[in-house]
Amino acid sequence: MLYSICIGLILIASVLVILAVLVQNPKSGMAANFGVSNQVMGVRETTNFLEKFTWTMAIAIVVLSLVATLAMDRGLVASSNSEISKDAKALQERLIENEMPVMPQAEIPAEAPAAEAAEVPAE
Repeated sequence: MLYSICIGLILIASVLVILAVLVQNPKSGMAANFGVSNQVMGVRETTNFLEKFTWTMAIAIVVLSLVATLAMDRGLVASSNSEISKDAKALQERLIENEMPVMPQAEIPAEAPAAEAAEVPAE
């Protein structure tokens, strides 16, 4: 229950961070060259509030992520980990049976003969 609440709050905070970042006044870049961005918001205090709000939401996302991690059901995590382990072992066995290399090998191109490289088109 706590895990679901944390995930919902993380989603809401993420959307709020996206909106706050989009509303903020760009300090540099192509959008700053248009010059009307300062007149849209009006008051300078708005930028301070938006910056503090963005930092607060970022910290809230980190804290909620940690709480959600602690609130996860241990049984579900253990069963998920065992399934992942079984899948990884099956993949390893299949690779060993087929004698496929773990890393794909790149082919090195053969060098061109010296005669072809020396040819210069006539003008």
